[in-house]
Amino acid sequence: MSTSRRQFFLFTAGCLPALWPLGHSHAAVFDHSHAAWTSLLKRHVVLLRGGQASQVRYADFSKDRGDLTAYLSSISAVTIDGFSAFSLAQRQAFLINAYNAFTVELILTKYPDLTSIKELGSLLSSPWKPKWISLLGSKMSLDDIEHAMLRKRGVYDDPRVHFAVNCASIGCPMLREEAFVATRIDAQLEEQTRRFVADRTRNRFDESSGRLQLSRIFDWYGDDFKRGDRGIASLQSFAVLHADLLSDSPSARERIRSGRFDISFLDYDWSLNDVRQ
Repeated sequence: MSTSRRQFFLFTAGCLPALWPLGHSHAAVFDHSHAAWTSLLKRHVVLLRGGQASQVRYADFSKDRGDLTAYLSSISAVTIDGFSAFSLAQRQAFLINAYNAFTVELILTKYPDLTSIKELGSLLSSPWKPKWISLLGSKMSLDDIEHAMLRKRGVYDDPRVHFAVNCASIGCPMLREEAFVATRIDAQLEEQTRRFVADRTRNRFDESSGRLQLSRIFDWYGDDFKRGDRGIASLQSFAVLHADLLSDSPSARERIRSGRFDISFLDYDWSLNDVRQ
């Protein structure tokens, strides 16, 4: 083989990967650090009450719509085969980030002309049911991501997911100020749980009545806290594990640890978690 032909062959071989269809190689190069999403969150999420809650600068998010679109496109480009090749922790982080990022996108479709995500629904359909999200080769809804995938029995079996997905509402657990990543997801989920439980606007112990007042989330998804996942077999056992967060009173904490309390659920605030300019 002549020198010129050998050089041409080597050049052509080196170019082949760049000529493959994007879907063929995307799974191998997907950024599991979710750096683009973290960059957006760092710029536009505002922490409240020492990190127990957050609000979102949707007006500024809308100015970075191109960056958000690019991140969502990278999520949508992952094939089902590529997703299947991810580790379990990578899949869990991927789905949580997808849910939160597409929720922000949903808000921006009508922002600033809304005060609640529920205004994006109708009498016949909630905003979580329409299948408008391109994910893993299908059209999915937010409900599909949360209930059919993240909460599917026998896969992740982690009730802490309820403190990670954000529904763009004041009553919802905070939108985290960084992306979830496989290498730290257990610690991130644990921190999200402790942040939410410690927020007295949404969970608190009324010592005078001996009643534990919890977020309505624990009512809606109570079964997820009764299956023994991560050692949690009941809402009472969950409260016992987090007694130090539910009250500042030593006597109240001791009563919680003893399990001698009733449980009631607080009203849920569906107001948009927006930082109005």
